[in-house]
This record gives sequence, structure tokens and C-alpha cells, in this order.
Amino acid sequence: MLLNTLLLALREIRRNLLRSFLTMLGIVIGVSAVITMVTLGQGATQAVQNQISSLGTNLLMVRPGQRLGPGMGGAGAPAFKEADGEAVASQIAGIRAVAPEARSGVTVVANGRNWSTSVTGTTDAWFDISNWTLASGRVFSDDEQRAGAAVCVIGETVRRELYGASPALGAQLRVKQFSCEVIGVLASKGQAAMGNDQDDTIVLPLRTVQRRVTGNTRVGTLLVSLRDETDSARVKASLAQLLRERRKLSEGEDDNFNVLDTRQLADTLSGTTQVMTALLGAVAAVSLLVGGIGIMNIMLVSVTERTREIGVRLAIGALEREVLLQFLIEAVVLAGLGGLIGIVLATGASIGLAQLMQVPYAFDVPINVLAFVFSAGIGVVFGYMPARRAARLDPIEALRHE
Repeated sequence: MLLNTLLLALREIRRNLLRSFLTMLGIVIGVSAVITMVTLGQGATQAVQNQISSLGTNLLMVRPGQRLGPGMGGAGAPAFKEADGEAVASQIAGIRAVAPEARSGVTVVANGRNWSTSVTGTTDAWFDISNWTLASGRVFSDDEQRAGAAVCVIGETVRRELYGASPALGAQLRVKQFSCEVIGVLASKGQAAMGNDQDDTIVLPLRTVQRRVTGNTRVGTLLVSLRDETDSARVKASLAQLLRERRKLSEGEDDNFNVLDTRQLADTLSGTTQVMTALLGAVAAVSLLVGGIGIMNIMLVSVTERTREIGVRLAIGALEREVLLQFLIEAVVLAGLGGLIGIVLATGASIGLAQLMQVPYAFDVPINVLAFVFSAGIGVVFGYMPARRAARLDPIEALRHE
């Protein structure tokens, strides 16, 4: 009986293909919108996590000033010294490595070209802490770091803009008034979470930058890498206490530095994108309800058009539940087909938009299954009233219907 009822439903849908398609359109739009929004939201969350992790894992970023964001240096907040990083590395348990950073914007010249970029003065530990790998060449030797040698490691963007197809290793690069030898090229990382180009950088030994670029011994940032399974809250408390002592802050004074935990930042940004994804998905789901109302309207019209047919079926012995099941299956099939078409459209749209937005794409089986089941459920909910109305028709009155 169920098979016969399903065949009857498919026959009626095929009889009015255009009307059936227009009826499904609301479900198609709703399902595709929900899946696309959720898929792109998950891709954005993954992109944020990847970009934050590119800064370094289990990483604390310590900077002068009392707040983060624009102007985070703070008025009158003293910079760090190289000795501060050495003290942190030697006196606090659970720390894997510490890398001081001194940054400055410069214009560099090489191979007959010039390029405005930033230079970073630091130690060898910086490459490991910040998850940088070398595409070619090497990092600084201990002697080069101690002596402040004129050697540098360049990012992929700098290599491309200055050297093009020419070999960069061993070439000379002029930074301000001195020349340095390119001893390494960093593997590309692309854009960071804030949109800046991470590959547009030049790395020199810390003392080289202090003596020849900035002209002072200031350190703008301390990158502190924690060992795995280390309690970051405990390390942050110990770090704050040590820096307060070294910066001679009394008990009543506020910290004149801030500590950013990249793991907490990743969790916060991921949580925000997940909430936005849920909200966008909920808004898109409203169109599913609109599609359900469209199915109910068309099914009511269908019941009116087929009143005599229903009367004949009831008069020759069809049960009410058989008539109800026929119309209910028609509604479910319409909604289910709309759901399948919506999944196909959403897959294509998600792949295209993910490439356009430069976020990862992954086919999410649970959300696709859930959207299909929900669309079929819409067919049951909104198809029940027309089906019930058809099943309760009086056979005599139905046969008299014109």
C-alpha cells in the first residue's frame, strides 16, 4: 500500500512539474541558505584558529602599556630590556623559550629596487616560537647574534618584490645606511588574522637592529612560549610578579605592561564566529518556514482541485488514512526533493564562496543530514492539515463538487 501511495504521489507531482518546482523553491532556498551560512561560518572559525596558531602555540605576548589595541604602548610606559627576557626564561618554571622583539619600519634597497617593509630584531628562538620555517638558507649563529652581525632572513614577499626570479641567498640587502647578507628565506605564511601580510618582513639579530636601525636598546615585545600541559594562568601570574619587581612597581600601582594569551584569543574569536554562524543559520532557517507555508497553500489548492477524485476513491472503499497518507506523502516528497536540490546548490555555493573568502571548506555531514531531515519534517508539519482535510471529505459532497 505504501509503495502504491508513493507512486500516486509522484504521479501527481509529475503531472504539474512547474507548480511542483515553484512549491519546492522555498525549501530549496531555505536549505541551501542554512547549509551555506553554517559551512562558511565553520570555515571562518577554522581560518581564525589557523591564523592565531600561526603566531605560535602556547604563546604569551608581553608588551609595554596597560591595554591592548590602538595606542597599546601606553603613555610613558617604559620598554623592556633584553635582560628582562633572559630573567623570564631563567626564573619562571614551565617556559620553553623567550624571544625579545624590536621592530621598526624601513625602506630597503636591493637588486636595483626598493621596498617599504618592517624589520624585526630578535634571537634564534623567535623562529621556533612563532612557527616560522625556512624555505631556504639558515638562521643566525650564536656568534652572529652576540656580535650583531649584518645578516638577515627575509620573508617571501620581500624576496619576490626585491629579487623576483634572481637568487636571494648570499645577495646583499641595504637597510637604512648599512648592507646585510641574506642568509635565509622564510616559508610563506600569508595574511594574519588582522589582514596584514606576515611575509612582508625582514629578520635581523636583535643587537644589529638596536645598534644600526633603532639606535637604542629597547625591546617592544617579549614572546614567551610555554611547555605543553603548562598552566598558562600560573605562568602569567608569575610573569606579572617578576616584571613588576624588575620594573619597580609598588603594590598600589597598576601594571605598565599587558600579557596576551594567544590561546585565549583564539578561543574568544572562535566563540564569536560560532555565535554569528548560529545567528545567520537561524535567520536563514526562517525561509524554510516560508517554504513550508508555500507547500501548505499549494496542497490546499490541490485538495480543492481533486475533490471529485478524492470522492471517487472514498466511494469505492478507500480508507481515510489512505487518502491522508497519499497527500501527506506528496507534501513530504516535495519538501524532501527541495531539500536534496538545496544541498546540491549549497555545496556548489559553499565551495565557490569559500575560495572567494579564502577560508577552508569542509563538507559537514551532520548539518547536511539535519537540513534534509528538517526539510522533510517541514513537509510533514505543513502537509498534515491539507491531507487531513482531504481525508475528511464527505464522499457524497465530493462527488457533487464541480
